[in-house]
This record gives sequence, C-alpha cells and structure tokens, in this order.
Amino acid sequence: MDDKNNVTEPTINIDAASIQKKIASGQFNQALAELQIVFDKDASNLEANYMAAVCYRYQNDYAQAQPCLNILKELSLDKGRVYQEQGHLYRAQGLVQLALVAYQTACQLNPALIAGWKAQVELFSSIGNSAAAKQAQMQLLRLQNLPKTLVAVMDLIEQGKLFKAEALCKQFLQKLPTDAEAMRLLADIASRLGSMEEAEFLLASAMEFNPDNAQIKIDHINILRRRQKFEMSMIAAEKLINADSGNPQFQSVYAIAKMQMGEYAEAIYHFDKVLDILPDDALTYTSKGHALKTWGKNAEAITSYQTAIQRNRSYGEAYYSLSNLKTYRFDDSEIEGMLDLEKSEALTPNNEVYLYFALGKAFEDRSDYDLSFTYYQKGNQVKKLQSSYDAEKMTEELLSQRSFFNKDNIERLGCDGYPDAAPIFIVGLPRAGSTLLEQILSSHSQVDGTLELPNMLSIADKLRRKGRSKDGVSYPELIETLTSEERYALGKQYIDETQIHRGDAPFFIDKMPNNFRHVGLIKTILPNAKIIDARRFPVACCFSGFKQLFAEGQEFTYSLSDIAQYYNDYVTLMDHWDAVVPNDVLRVRYEDVTEDIEAQVTRILDYCGLPFESACLDFHKTERAVRTASSEQVRQPLYKSGVDHWQKYEEHLQSLITDLEPSIKAYH
Repeated sequence: MDDKNNVTEPTINIDAASIQKKIASGQFNQALAELQIVFDKDASNLEANYMAAVCYRYQNDYAQAQPCLNILKELSLDKGRVYQEQGHLYRAQGLVQLALVAYQTACQLNPALIAGWKAQVELFSSIGNSAAAKQAQMQLLRLQNLPKTLVAVMDLIEQGKLFKAEALCKQFLQKLPTDAEAMRLLADIASRLGSMEEAEFLLASAMEFNPDNAQIKIDHINILRRRQKFEMSMIAAEKLINADSGNPQFQSVYAIAKMQMGEYAEAIYHFDKVLDILPDDALTYTSKGHALKTWGKNAEAITSYQTAIQRNRSYGEAYYSLSNLKTYRFDDSEIEGMLDLEKSEALTPNNEVYLYFALGKAFEDRSDYDLSFTYYQKGNQVKKLQSSYDAEKMTEELLSQRSFFNKDNIERLGCDGYPDAAPIFIVGLPRAGSTLLEQILSSHSQVDGTLELPNMLSIADKLRRKGRSKDGVSYPELIETLTSEERYALGKQYIDETQIHRGDAPFFIDKMPNNFRHVGLIKTILPNAKIIDARRFPVACCFSGFKQLFAEGQEFTYSLSDIAQYYNDYVTLMDHWDAVVPNDVLRVRYEDVTEDIEAQVTRILDYCGLPFESACLDFHKTERAVRTASSEQVRQPLYKSGVDHWQKYEEHLQSLITDLEPSIKAYH
C-alpha cells in the first residue's frame, strides 16, 4: 500500500503561513484576497478551499463557506478535518444535531481530532445527553494524556500517510521501547499494510507492558479474528468479558467472537445483552442480523436489519445488509425513505456508500437498470476516492510472478516443498462462482469446506516485507534465497495454521480468490496441492464484482477500467501457469456448471482424486455456514438466470466491453 498523500495537486504558489497568520489575526478579507489569486488558477486547490471555508465561517458567511467544504468532501484525502470544519460551520449556525453528526463523523474518520471530541463533549452536555458526553470526554482525556508525537502518529495514520506514521512511531519507540500505546499504533500501521503476523506480535508485546489497557486487548482480538485464529480470539474475548461483564463493548466483542466460532445462538444471546443496555444501537442490531444471516435464519435477519433502520434512519449499513441478502425486495416506502436519506445533510461518507449500493440493488430488482447503474456507479466512485489502489502497480506485481516462476524454477524449488495433498485451492476473481464450487466440493464426505483463508496471502506478504529489508532481492525472487528446509517449513506452516478450520476429512478447501497471484508459491511450498480456477464470462464477472460492495481486499472493483485491467492481468497470469505447470490447474467455467452440473461435478471430483457422491449434485441441501456474498444463492438449486444478467446494463458497459476485448476473445 502507498501513502495516500502521494496524490499530487497542480503546483500553485501559495503562502499558507502568511494566509494562516492573517486568519489568526482576524484579517479575513486580506486572507480571502490572497486565496482568490490561487482560485483564479485552481478552483479545486484543497488547502485554499479549507482556509477559505474557515474565513467565511468567521465572517458568518455560511453560504460561501459550504461550497468550499463540498469541494473538500469530494477531493480531500483528509476527510476527518473536513467534517470537523463542517461541524464548526453547523455549530456556528445553531444546527446542533447536524453539528454533532459532523463531529462524530470527523472523529470516526480521524480519532486524533481533539477539537472534534471537545465539541462533542460541549454539545452533548448542552442537550442533556450525559452518557454520550461522558464517552466523548473519556476519548478527549485519553488524547490529551498521550504524548504529542503519538497523537501526530494517529493523525498521519488516519490521513493514510502510513510510511510517515511508521517512521515517526519507530523513532518514538527507539527512545521509549516499552511504550504500549506506541506498539499498538505500530500494530495498526502493520495491519493496514497487510502485515497481520507483525501486528499480532506487536499487540501481544504491548499487552505484556500494559496488561490493563482494554483497547490493546480489543485490537489484539480483532487481529486474531482477521488472521482467522478464531479459537484464540474466543479465549481472549472470554477473558475480556470476565473482567467486566457489564461493559457493552466487551459484550459485543464476545458476541462477534462467538459468531466467528459458529456458535450463533450464543452470539445472538450476547448481542441481545448489549441491546438491553443500548436499546437503540443500530450497529448491534445489524451485527445480530449478520449472525442470523450466516446461520441461515433469513426472516429473523431481516427483522434485525429493519429494526436497526427504525432505531437510526441514517444507518446505511442496515439498508445495504438487506439488499445483500439478494432475495430481499425493498417496498415503495423503503425506497422513498432511502431517497430522502440521500438528500439528508446528516449522511456520512460510509453511510453514503452503503446507501448507494442498496439503491442500486433496489432499482435493479425493479428493472430500472439505468437508475440502478447510476447508484452502483455513485457508490463505487465514493469508494474509489477512499482507496489507494494502483492498477499499474498490480499489473507490475503480476508480471513479476511470470518472470520468476518459470517451469524450471517451480520444478526445482517444489521438490523441497511440504508434500501434504490435503489443500484444494479455488482461485480466480470474486463473483466467478467460487462459492458454488466450494459448496459442491464441501458436500463430499472427504472434503471440509472452510473459508477464504488469508494464510497463503500472509506468507507471500511476509516474504515481500522480508525482501524489502534485503538489498535488491524482492518477492518472488526472494524464494530463490530460501533453503530447502525453509521452503518445507513454509508449506508445513500453512497446513498447521489452517488446521483450526478443518474437521476430520482428509481434504479441505481454501477459496481465497486472490491466491491466483501466488500459484507459483503454492506449487513451490505445497507441490501436491490441487488448484481449481473458477472462471466466468469476463463482462459478467467484472460487472458482478462492480455492483458488489466487498468488505475488504478487492479494491480493484471500484472502477470499471480497474476491474477490466485486473481481469485481463488475471487471464494472462493463468495462461502462464498453464504453460509452466501444465494440467496442474483445473479450469471450471461457471456457465458449464449451470449447463451440465453432473458432467462438471464428475470432472472436478476426478481431478481431485475423489469418488463420485450424489450429495455434490444436491449441494444446496448441505447445511454449513456460508460467509460470502453468495451465501443465499448457494442454498438454492442451481439456476441460469444470472448468467447473462449483465446484458440488462449493456449500454452502460461499453467501455468495459472494449477494455475486456482480449479476454472475451480468448474465453473458452
């Protein structure tokens, strides 16, 4: 991941110090005169718009201030300060509730904003909400008691300036090597950079130096969960709740841990305990809905999501969660409510994204494909602005796989890999049918279905970070420097770490789609693993990804041009694997499965060396928790209606079709 501050603006000579000095001394007209010179050359200059908004606010010219903030909301990468200034603007106009929403949004986007927390304390106190004021006061005191360097680190993190934050935090730790809060922040940076193993180690160390810090414990539990060490996260959550069973935050953490362990009744019981204390908490109702959905209790999940909306009409995730059930249809009043919310000044960026995707699905269900596409596009545009994804760098990364992993290297290095044949990797792009293939295979008595396991990506990332510390040797070339014992150990590490997700079956599935990037690594450290490439017609696959809001890890889906480039790169890389490890990867087309499921099931089982079992044909009857966007679809018999659904949007997809032309021609 790159620092988001690498985004460049047009070079404009702006004497920020001079203008800020004039603002501080109350010379607002003079400051605005200097800013106008900047605007004449670049009306979208971020720094100038921010200072102009402040000037206009101090002059009580609220109508002029708001357009400056609107520009910043569209373009600025430091959205926390933008929403803090929005709070100041609303407060100056006496709009207390809108100001509170803006301040809360600001502090959610950037928890290091002392002025935002202070304003919340004052405003919540003024309207008699002592509980909320107390909560904000606790956050304010925590910030005020932190060393200024660590507050600066927090600020840099939330601005996306991760490498600057990392350098500053490490400098601080050189002077105070046992500071637990600095370790916690460094772990946060590591996790955002994808280094989960490093983050876990840092948080475990921080707990040793400050065993009473609840936030460090919660962060540690979250990292364990992200690494899918659910049993360990459960034990840690149990210790947390035993220390203070009346704490609703601890109850929620415990409930989520129970949900991840598949103990859904217990999870719902503890979500209900949170709701006994916080009866209007929309987030908890939504989390409870997620547990019910994963458990397969759709009707109850719908009720929970609808209750979340009743408690907080602006809570976008609840609307999106209903739409993401796939089988749910919004009625007229619900759509009208969402359209009213879209116009609301209280709509925050995160809620905005959820709302747009929910409206996209709502109008799709009503066959209004023009309006549906408009909202899917709006949602993706907001997500794209929040993302630092670089399509060219991804292309470069995939090309590096091809240059190193030739046939000779894979055969030579793979001889020393761990020989376990248990893993069956299902790779490809999301929305290509991988969940369907997993459900089919996991219906076999000799195969355990698991999750989208992050372990292979974690091993690759560990090698990549190790390569950064070695002059001139990066991943995947770094593999050449590993001893045979180290390559064997990496394969064993994968098997050992994933054991927790398995039952007693001799084979198990890892359906992390992004593992297609690391087929060479897989064949090197696990030479006997099976790999199935789940493929779908390019336009259908890409558009399905575009209109699906993924929780994380699929940032290439936020623009049609990015997703087309990613798909083309994927096809090119899979062609390379076909050439260097011929017949080792089984390609399964989604359309072929829908046309003749029995033939494809037979083919898949033959490839895996498994005897035919009719349960694989009746996959929709298999009872297991499914945690992907296709969870409802794989609980139904196979249908063909989705194969050509993209054609409903064809007039909006011409650029995508053009960009995908090489892959469309090669599709076979």
